[in-house]
Amino acid sequence: MLAYIWAEDLHHQIGFQGHLPWYLPADLAHFKRVTQGYPMIMGRKTFASLPGILPGRPHYVLTSSSEYDQKYATDSRVKIFHTTKQLVAFNQSDNQLKFIIGGASLFAAFADQVDLLYVTKIAAAFKGDVKMPSLPWSEFDLIWAKKGRQDQQNKYPHQFKLYSRRTSKLSLTTLEKYANS
Repeated sequence: MLAYIWAEDLHHQIGFQGHLPWYLPADLAHFKRVTQGYPMIMGRKTFASLPGILPGRPHYVLTSSSEYDQKYATDSRVKIFHTTKQLVAFNQSDNQLKFIIGGASLFAAFADQVDLLYVTKIAAAFKGDVKMPSLPWSEFDLIWAKKGRQDQQNKYPHQFKLYSRRTSKLSLTTLEKYANS
C-alpha cells in the first residue's frame, strides 16, 4: 500500500535547488509523526537532501548510481533500487504502508497506484524549480483536514490534509488510524 506525503505552495512548488523552498517546523513535525515506523521511498536527490538517515524509518532509494550500492551495502536502514520495476515488485511483496516522499518523478510514476495522499498546503508563494506533478484528484476523497497554527516559528498559513483513493480497500477504522497519525 502506498501513500504520498509532501508539502506544496500555492503554485504547487515542492522544491528549490535540492531543498524545501520554505521553513515550516509544524510541517516537519507532521512529516515525522506520520512517517514514523513506516518505510519511505525516495529518489536519489530527495535522499541527498535529507540531513542524514532519519531514525525509525527504513529508507528505500531509487537511483541509477552504483556508488550507493557500495556505500550502503552494510546499512540495514537503507535499501537501494535501480529500476522502478524493482520498486513496484518490492511494494507488491507485502501490504505494509510505504510512503513516497519525493521527488517529482516518483510521484508521477506511482500516481496510478497510490492509496493515500498526505499534503500540507502552504498559503504562500515561493521560488521553486520542482513542482508536484498533477494527480488524478477526481479519484480521491478528502478524509481529514486540519488548519496548522501560525506563530513565530511557523510564519505561513498552512493546512494538513489527507485524501484516500475511492477504490482503496482501506476500512473506515484504518482510515481513521491514518488520519490521526
